[in-house]
Amino acid sequence: MDFGFSEEQDMLRESARHFLESECPMTYVRQMMEDETGYSEDQWRKMAELGWLGLIFPEQNGGSGLNIVDLTVVLEEMGRCVMPGPFFATVLLGGSAIEFGGSDAQKQKYLPRIIDGTLKTTVAHLEESARWDTDGIQLPATAKGASYSLTGTKLFVPDAHNANLLVVPARTSSGITLFLVDAKAEGVAIRVLKTLDQTRKLCELRFDGVEVSADAVLGGVGNGWPILDRVVDRAKVAMSAEMCGGAQRVLDMSVEYAKVREQFGKPIGSFQAIQHKCANMLVQVESAKSATYYAAWAVANGVEEAHLAACMAKAYCSDAYRFVSGEGIQIHGGIGFTWEHDMHLFFKRAKGSEVTFGDATWNRELVAQIVLDEAS
Repeated sequence: MDFGFSEEQDMLRESARHFLESECPMTYVRQMMEDETGYSEDQWRKMAELGWLGLIFPEQNGGSGLNIVDLTVVLEEMGRCVMPGPFFATVLLGGSAIEFGGSDAQKQKYLPRIIDGTLKTTVAHLEESARWDTDGIQLPATAKGASYSLTGTKLFVPDAHNANLLVVPARTSSGITLFLVDAKAEGVAIRVLKTLDQTRKLCELRFDGVEVSADAVLGGVGNGWPILDRVVDRAKVAMSAEMCGGAQRVLDMSVEYAKVREQFGKPIGSFQAIQHKCANMLVQVESAKSATYYAAWAVANGVEEAHLAACMAKAYCSDAYRFVSGEGIQIHGGIGFTWEHDMHLFFKRAKGSEVTFGDATWNRELVAQIVLDEAS
């Protein structure tokens, strides 16, 4: 593996930062927090024109044919500005599920529309148990001739209210199966939830006898879990990259504030206690980046330890982002606790990202199981 980004990737990062500084300032983020849709169609169209929606999808389906390492640099910049909207749900979740599990016909039908921005999608994974493993998926899909009927509830589904197409893992007699469900289908009810981090909208989905045809299955009946597992690995890496970007921004803001904020006639950055906080934050940020970049390379190249690397990155970054954002608030003192200051946006995003795809404890348990299995 390479231990640095290529010139093209550095140019992509610079372009992404320039675009997001212009199109996604904190005033926009706060506006979208109050808006139930949570994003601007104008910004979505511009991202499609830049090619961001198709960066990691195959060229034969209209994408750029790049990989998660290339997208990592964009995701870090999105994390730096706490970007709201359905990008993560559409590209990393729903789009990835279609890429990994769809037939050629399904890919050709849906991926070009995701890439050009006309189709938004998501994955409805979690249920009331809030488990990210196979036991967490209990929503029944009952066979009815050549179709299936879905009845049950999914929770904390990202941007489902903006989605045109839902990827719904459900349990059939053959095992876990992924179904493509029209978000406007009869029997589908979507409600936006009030959550800690309003920069990322989460929804409750209720299915009441929703009819799904057999040709709306991804990857075959009973074959859904390996596809979903692969989607989650890619999404963990993407989430880790977002968290690295957010943590770096908090560190930058805190160091800058420590240079200009004075106490007792001196900048607070001259005090050892503040210096130690900043140093500890830097260690966390750089270590999180190292774990994330390795996981991105492993997942992109399909190496044997890709799943292990994704779990390790998610575990480390979950703790690191929460720690760094908390320390950032402490360095800013009283102003850091106010609604008017932006620090709380990063802290709330850190807490929301921490529990998505399992918190640090959950992912460390997965790491432990992998290590023990290899040892035996």
